Amino acid sequence: MASLQEQLLKAGLADKSKAKQARTDKRKKQKLKNKGAAVSEDESKLAAQQVAEAKKQRDRELNQQRQAELEKKAVAAQIKQLITVNAQAKGKGDTVLNFTDQNVVKRMYVSDAVHKLVVDARLAVVKLDDDYALVPTPVADKIAERDESLVIYRADLREENKEKSAEDDWYADYEIPDDLTW
Repeated sequence: MASLQEQLLKAGLADKSKAKQARTDKRKKQKLKNKGAAVSEDESKLAAQQVAEAKKQRDRELNQQRQAELEKKAVAAQIKQLITVNAQAKGKGDTVLNFTDQNVVKRMYVSDAVHKLVVDARLAVVKLDDDYALVPTPVADKIAERDESLVIYRADLREENKEKSAEDDWYADYEIPDDLTW
């Protein structure tokens, strides 16, 4: 079975040059079609890669957010554990311990011995949920490393105590001679 082109050549309705021209046109169209398919394939692959990259980036961001939330929960749990394990008894006393929490004066009734420990900066007042607890100062330092806002009162950080210690050292202005012999 001969092609239509061959039949037209035999019938004399077409000549060889026109047939050759038709074949080259057909080949060119086929090449363009293949290149167009390849180009559209490349475009679709590129678009798919861009979508995949965007999804990976979004997943990374979500992972970072989840990780930050987990770390925040872990820190909160550590703080709660530090406070509950190291909380000191307030004692049954009538001595009032005044301290401020967010510009509001709060009171805590403690024994005289506990009040002296707080004033001497051995104990610090920390906030646990809606309540206040007394913990040793080194523990308060550890809590402050994690969240400073939970350490409500520390006597050693008060300006009054710094001034008081400066007043106690009233010999500080006098020089000690180097050649003093005993």
